[in-house]
Amino acid sequence: MIDSRAIIHPSAKLAADVQVGPWSIIGPDVEIGEGTVVDSHVVVKGPTVIGKYNRIYQFSSVGEDTPDLKYKGEPTRLVVGDHNIIREGVTIHRGTIQDRSETTIGSHNLIMAYVHIGHDSVIGNHCILVNNTALAGHVYIGDWAILSGYTLVHQFCKIGAHSFTGMGTAVGKDIPAYVMATGNPAEAKSINSEGLRRRGFSSEEIATITKAYKLIYRRGLTIDEALVELEAMVPECERLIPLIQSIKDSTRGIVR
Repeated sequence: MIDSRAIIHPSAKLAADVQVGPWSIIGPDVEIGEGTVVDSHVVVKGPTVIGKYNRIYQFSSVGEDTPDLKYKGEPTRLVVGDHNIIREGVTIHRGTIQDRSETTIGSHNLIMAYVHIGHDSVIGNHCILVNNTALAGHVYIGDWAILSGYTLVHQFCKIGAHSFTGMGTAVGKDIPAYVMATGNPAEAKSINSEGLRRRGFSSEEIATITKAYKLIYRRGLTIDEALVELEAMVPECERLIPLIQSIKDSTRGIVR
């Protein structure tokens, strides 16, 4: 299961069936769960915990120190869930004590080639980060979000559940749940209706979310005014709760 040309630190803890390819390096304070495959030429540094049934492709760097100049070697970590696919050349940095001290990646994510995930970021579940997407530190990505190729996300931005960014989008403000945004700087264009259909949202639910989107973006209301009307719609459709909460949680303001 472990190629003789791989280098595994004695303190690393690997489940019995973990596979490690040639010329990969597994450093100290690394834990890797059962069923995970680490291909050749991968570097995993700790403290890092990687869950079950992940696949990490060649030339990825997982759990490296952050380049943040405030980082002085404090003990921080990376935690990765289960069933993730981490493609070629991905870089994922551990956290900093200035924030969470931890970078966190959920489960069932597809992280495509040359993606960068900066320190203290949080990735939910079932997300897709397409080639060359780059997340600065402290970024939050909600469940089922899709970031198209070359998406750039500024520090401390939040991208809501089921949202979508177009190719080359530059995100400098928060993207609410369900919203499709594109451009530089990012602008809201519509809701991610196709993604919602694929995930089992009913036609009625999508229609209500579309109505809510127009209320936020087409009526000329302030955010506070829009929130009052959105909350009145919740009894009609509880699917609006993630949208409302993502707006309330925004600290940078939402894309407009």
